[in-house]
Amino acid sequence: MKKILHLTLLFWLSFQMNAQNVTITQATGWLESAYVTWSPVEGADSYKVYYTGGGLIDQLIDTQLIRNYGTYFRADVLGLSAGNYTLKVVPVTANIEGEATISETVTVLPHDRNGFAHSNGKIPGGYNLDGTVKNNAVILYISQETKNTVSLVVVGANSNPCVGLQTILDGFKKGNDNRPLIVRLIGNITDLNYMLSGDIVIENNNNVNGSITFEGVGSDALVNGWGLRIKKGSNIEVRNLGFMLTNANEGDNVSLQQDNNYVWVHHCDMFYGAPGGDADQAKGDGSLDCKRSTYVTFSYNHFWDTGKSCLLGLSENTNSGLYITYHHNWFDHSDSRHPRVRYYSAHVYNNYFDGISKYGVGSTLGSSVFVEGNFFRTCKYPMMISKQGTDILGGSNGTFSGENGGIIKAFNNEMSGQTSFLPYNATTNPAQFDAYVATTRNENVSNTITSFQGNSSYNNFDTDPTLYVNALVIDSPTVAKDNVMAYSGRVSGGDISWTFNNAIDDTHSAVNTGLMALLNGYTSSLVAIQGITPIESSQTLIIPENNEQTVAEGNAISNMVFTWGGTATDVTVTGLPAFGIDFVKNMTEKTVTISGTPTDEVSFTIATIGTTGASVSGSGSITIGVPSSGDEIHNFTTSGLTSSFYSFTSANMNSNPGLTTYDDLTLTARLKIETPTVITYTTFNPSTLTLVFDPTFNGIIKLNGVNHTASSGVAIIPNVPAGTNLITKGGTTNLYYIKTQYSSLGTNEFTKNEIGLYPNPVTNELNISLSNNQIIQNVSVYSIVGQLVKRINGSSTKVDTSELSSGVYLINIQTNKGVFDKKIIKK
Repeated sequence: MKKILHLTLLFWLSFQMNAQNVTITQATGWLESAYVTWSPVEGADSYKVYYTGGGLIDQLIDTQLIRNYGTYFRADVLGLSAGNYTLKVVPVTANIEGEATISETVTVLPHDRNGFAHSNGKIPGGYNLDGTVKNNAVILYISQETKNTVSLVVVGANSNPCVGLQTILDGFKKGNDNRPLIVRLIGNITDLNYMLSGDIVIENNNNVNGSITFEGVGSDALVNGWGLRIKKGSNIEVRNLGFMLTNANEGDNVSLQQDNNYVWVHHCDMFYGAPGGDADQAKGDGSLDCKRSTYVTFSYNHFWDTGKSCLLGLSENTNSGLYITYHHNWFDHSDSRHPRVRYYSAHVYNNYFDGISKYGVGSTLGSSVFVEGNFFRTCKYPMMISKQGTDILGGSNGTFSGENGGIIKAFNNEMSGQTSFLPYNATTNPAQFDAYVATTRNENVSNTITSFQGNSSYNNFDTDPTLYVNALVIDSPTVAKDNVMAYSGRVSGGDISWTFNNAIDDTHSAVNTGLMALLNGYTSSLVAIQGITPIESSQTLIIPENNEQTVAEGNAISNMVFTWGGTATDVTVTGLPAFGIDFVKNMTEKTVTISGTPTDEVSFTIATIGTTGASVSGSGSITIGVPSSGDEIHNFTTSGLTSSFYSFTSANMNSNPGLTTYDDLTLTARLKIETPTVITYTTFNPSTLTLVFDPTFNGIIKLNGVNHTASSGVAIIPNVPAGTNLITKGGTTNLYYIKTQYSSLGTNEFTKNEIGLYPNPVTNELNISLSNNQIIQNVSVYSIVGQLVKRINGSSTKVDTSELSSGVYLINIQTNKGVFDKKIIKK
């Protein structure tokens, strides 16, 4: 009868999934990526997304690329070569895939890799030239929840594993790890627990093999409040990130600080930094600065009313070997430094200067700047050289701190609405000019044309046949403007929209109070990342502790009471009524009560509804079981990995037989106890667990995250509580035999009612209440996969959880009368 009920349930789930197909609302190809959005499917636990194209069929994407935005889901597919693709979305319920929905064909375009960063055969970042991921690359996903807990073993690190984003990057600092690294940020990331003077710092000791990409996922990845600093880095790429309200000691959104080469920063949104102490720092300090670095490209970045946009050079004191490219950037009502150049040979082409209140390109200290194919709309001073021409027009003291000048060569730029631009003319402007305007692109500028102060001449780097500039074919200014507006900044223009008022913002350099307020009030619409704990919302749902129950056949469950609150105004219940289980909703008390006598296994979901805040959800499950009796034994010699009681995950048998004896049995086959190995089992009564290992093993094994020591290859663990238990690695060994034995726990037995935890879910402080004269000896908190995250020795009845990330944890309480295990939820 029970088998028939299971088949009926599977048929019902299949029917439900077929009846609830995914509705794709958008599918878009982008630059070496694509994305798809769809409406939620009622009853779906999760989704799988596949892509076909680029010579591949039904390639499954990483689950972290799938995100929930409340009213819709979105998945971004990264690392695609140019071409045509289809995207397939599949809903999943109870591990059963439903019917797939396939998108229309989307076209993926290549990134524009022109510029000095790709010189000399170098390929910055963790992606190949065709956009696919490099061989042996490591991909990390960073969210608000994982930024401080993500871990990685890094070759040559001071200690391993490295935990936390900056600690991982510290591990790459020595340059001993030759694996490409791709760091993918998801959502709005605020300050981390560990940073370096308010920055995250990327270094790899100029190891070109250990290339690093630091990128955002989708249209809403934000670096919020901190900066990104790069030093002593080679083959580094930063892309698809928004930077705002930076409040770091260095002050810049992104800064190439020293000793870098082959660095590519592109498709980023640069917003205001936090106001600084100086008068010229109302919009923050620099946005995208470069110092003491070479072979650099800054392209397709969107600067939103930034103040000091791009400082280039500081204390290099040489004009040799310093190369940088700025192309297809949108300087959108920004003020100055586009760029402000010292020393460098800089190629500035195909940028859109859109309503610039101070100046565009500035040249000082012997720099050579080739400015071509740019579109200048109402840029007050498109180009200036220190202490000459427009820079000292009308008796001005000049803009560049009295520094000696460089030389700008200009060709094929389009200008309108400027206040002043003075081209070189041998008769009328032989000394007081802003740029030498070439008649042909490859014209050499005579060394007799020099800066008024400093006597510097143009080095004609752009006509050097060994450099990419010489043979490059660029867009016309008008085409460049269109491309910049279409593709600069994050994917599809990012998730922050602001329209400038040209009548005001073209000429004003003050902070735009509306834009600043928008940044300060920004909240992400991201609800959850698949596979990562949901993001906290102003809507709340309190999940009862008994939301997962197992009862004997014919018995009623204990009532489960879910309570909603915050800005939530109602809830929806999916999966009920079913198999004898129903619910009652009380709108006054804001509760949902689940009750009934199950006739088969039941799973359900409750989700909040509200006009503000993201929806939050909770689930419950009911299983029909048989009260435990007798012993449950698993002998790997006779049964391998087949068991109806124990479940084995990431389990591998040792190919070399061993030999031990126990309970008059000769045991030879053995399971390797490895780091990912997890053995789970569920009991309905307390029990004693016996584990038989290699006969010389006297090390540690973990049960529910708690260490237990084996003696001569045998570990006997009494007082194992009823419920689901996890066996995981402590020390390296092999396991031959498992026995779960049910027996009375005698005078030390205690019930769940004798220890209480509140509040649960908990925000900051968890309280433990005791009865029956119990005294706490220690408290341990474990992640859901058994990793110890907190331990308190002594009799304290309070646990500080404020440093824990949101999620589900196992708490183990050792008292003078026994051990108690329970789940808690950290909000």
